[in-house]
Amino acid sequence: MTERTFAIIKPDAVAARHTGDIVACIERNQFTILHMQKVLLSREKAEAFYAVHKARPFFAELVEYMISGPIVVMALERDNAIESWRMLMGATNPANAQVGTLRYMFGTSIGSNATHGSDSAQTAASELALFFPDMK
Repeated sequence: MTERTFAIIKPDAVAARHTGDIVACIERNQFTILHMQKVLLSREKAEAFYAVHKARPFFAELVEYMISGPIVVMALERDNAIESWRMLMGATNPANAQVGTLRYMFGTSIGSNATHGSDSAQTAASELALFFPDMK
């Protein structure tokens, strides 16, 4: 079933100039990039995006990291996009990621793990709406 998901190339991967390699990998894996934009998140938008983690001890550090430099936000589409994107990203901790996944190739730590992806259809819908409100 064709579905959409939300993806981020995080500040560490953008700063390390891995954006092109990650985008090429996305396309090689049969995703259609519906929208893509390089942005610098405001503190307010980062806090809204990670609101689900507000009570966690790492919230402030996560927000600081995500506003530390440009990110690339994308709307991706393909069959089973959510699961397929999560598989392509690999384990959250790059040390546990399988060879060939984006986090294995481009992540440097659990905090600087190169990419983000929606974990469910509901999350994808809200994340896409936050960054691409005009998307139909």
